[in-house]
Amino acid sequence: MKPILSSLVSLLALTWLSSVISLQIPTPLKHRTPTKLAATEEIDYVNSLLWTPSFKNGERDNKFGTLDKYSEDLSKVLRRKTRTVECGPVKFGSDHPIVRQTMATTNTADVDATVDQVMRCADTGFDLVRITVQGKREANAAMKIREALFKKGYDIPLCADMHFQPLVANMVADAVEKIRINPGNFADGRKDFDEHIYETDEDFASERQYLAEAFIPLVQKCKRLNRAMRIGTNHGSMSSRVLSFYGDTPRGMVESAIEFADICRSQDYHNFVFSMKASNPLVMVQGYRLIAAEQYRLGWDYPLHLGVTEAGDGEDGRMKSAIGIGTLLADGVGDTIRVSLTEDPEFEYAPCNRLAEIAETRLYVPGRPSSSKQDSVPAYEDTRDITSFARRPADLPSQAPGDSVDARGFLHRDGSVVMAVSPGMLAKENAQYLYQSLGCKLAVGMPFKDIATADSVLMRELPEVEDKQARTALRRLQEVNMGVIVPKEELEKRPLENAVALMSLDEAISSSGALPPGAIRLAIELFGSESSESLSQIPSLSPCMIFNNPSSSVSNLHASRRLFESLKSQNSPIPVIHHFTASEITDKNELALQVGMRVGSLLTDGLGDGICLELPSPNPAFTLDYLRTASFSLLQGCRMRSTKTEFVSCPSCGRTLFDLQETTARIQDATGHLPGVTVAVMGCIVNGPGEMADADFGYVGTLPGKVDLYLGKEVVRKNIPNEEAVDGLVELIKEHGMWVEKEEQEGERVAVAN
Repeated sequence: MKPILSSLVSLLALTWLSSVISLQIPTPLKHRTPTKLAATEEIDYVNSLLWTPSFKNGERDNKFGTLDKYSEDLSKVLRRKTRTVECGPVKFGSDHPIVRQTMATTNTADVDATVDQVMRCADTGFDLVRITVQGKREANAAMKIREALFKKGYDIPLCADMHFQPLVANMVADAVEKIRINPGNFADGRKDFDEHIYETDEDFASERQYLAEAFIPLVQKCKRLNRAMRIGTNHGSMSSRVLSFYGDTPRGMVESAIEFADICRSQDYHNFVFSMKASNPLVMVQGYRLIAAEQYRLGWDYPLHLGVTEAGDGEDGRMKSAIGIGTLLADGVGDTIRVSLTEDPEFEYAPCNRLAEIAETRLYVPGRPSSSKQDSVPAYEDTRDITSFARRPADLPSQAPGDSVDARGFLHRDGSVVMAVSPGMLAKENAQYLYQSLGCKLAVGMPFKDIATADSVLMRELPEVEDKQARTALRRLQEVNMGVIVPKEELEKRPLENAVALMSLDEAISSSGALPPGAIRLAIELFGSESSESLSQIPSLSPCMIFNNPSSSVSNLHASRRLFESLKSQNSPIPVIHHFTASEITDKNELALQVGMRVGSLLTDGLGDGICLELPSPNPAFTLDYLRTASFSLLQGCRMRSTKTEFVSCPSCGRTLFDLQETTARIQDATGHLPGVTVAVMGCIVNGPGEMADADFGYVGTLPGKVDLYLGKEVVRKNIPNEEAVDGLVELIKEHGMWVEKEEQEGERVAVAN
């Protein structure tokens, strides 16, 4: 919230604060006697509370029916209907704008530093700031922070982030407008990963007694004081109890949250939201869709807080957040968002705000361009299964008798990158730079494919047939199995041997797929408005790939889903490349957000086999090399093709026990060249061990100045000094056979290219 400028409003706020303090906090927090939980022990909560019927034994399906929808309308972007949750002056829910929030990185006990950072966040534009509350010291500090902010004219709500401490949560509810509790460790903080055997649903349910005893006092207090709450499940910190019964799954995340919601509802307390965060966007998306779908069938309407946890930094962190958050917003799901970056919290606002803005422009509102785009997509049946993830099967181009190039290399089984290239890039003085920009290795000036080399190139124009130098450069790319995709009309003017001819669907149908001279394969370009009859003819044309390039007159999301439903109905395994064009984008962060949201929202459903980023050339904002690396980042963020080390990096908070940004940078520099390896960098123990389950190696702060190293989810080296820990991590990777030395740059070879 912006500062309250009017002195009258400031006076009223201070008057309100005084009344709050006098009515609700009769003595300082440090002198209060914590609420005792023993008084509730005589109640049999396991049998007296109204618990949601079991999912596992089918009782829920029998009573409420099977899961159906997760959003209001799959053919239109409508906000999912929710109740309003009040958090001080801010309101969450479908009747209100999407709330932008962040988390302070200061030590909460440092009141002045935290107040200063919260004010900077408010001035930047955030609606809410979360602060870490580890114990009583931080709970007392929270009251001072709240009071200091009011005195300075800031009414921005504060949320206390709670783990492991039910009594402290009960204390800090006096001071802040919202409490975030983690079902995975609020009452059950076991991190042993032992498998607890539950033979039946009754065995699992029998342990709910201690959950209710620990949680009900906080629920009752939040209800009395009208505090908001977030039941925030985290994939990296599910309890051993839930892990043993449901596994490390989105379903486990949802069921854990439903248990805590049942307790809230038993006390007639409804001022809460859900979150289902994960560092893996695919897990995150499925978790949120499941909780939304469960709410539809249970008749619940609680808002959702969206976020990809431990997203990282830079364009990668923004793209990963856009993939997860953007996918959900694209269907109207989500009421408040936080973009978790390993950067100062003020820098989270721009991507957070931009994602909310993009989502707003895509809502179906009669009279808006977004509505006409959605209405322009012909009707189709959406048969996606939100309860599981599977990539759509696709066949790579096969080798045919008489082929003089290996067409099997035109696409990659784990996801393909196609780069748009212009004739000038093939000139003698530019060819070597082109090879490098496409990710080729060079040996004596000759290109060879590497792990992150573009699979094919798209050329709207070809060099003249007489331009021997350019034609030679192009042939060298074909000799290393790189496809060259060229529009049919261009091939008819300037033939190229072994090319892939690109045609619109109408062109291909009218010519029965006949190829121009020199072409050996067909690619079809679709624009989203083709008739169902025309789409049904695609398999008979035998294209080696489809370019999905919906025009600006139709909704990209819905036109693309319609295409995949058509292919699915025909059991057609033709690969589909998502073609992204945007002439108006000139900023790298904006490109990451737009690509993540537009293309990522399809790849997270397993719909698609690659990406082609085609921006106007020349474009000083984006080099060819940058567009290539951005394309591979998208595929890796969607858990398709791994071409570099995957970093799971937490965004820092008051619990962080080392300089997270500086340490993450050092780890990335030392280990960033290891494709297929996942390294988690965690500032504290809260999410650390859980996120190790999604990582090969972990670097976790445990004591001030000390780090534990993990192999998977097992601690293998403890209490290593910070200054020695990065080297220790490298040694650990080497010990387990996953290290490769960085390759030398071949600048000297480029110098002798021709």
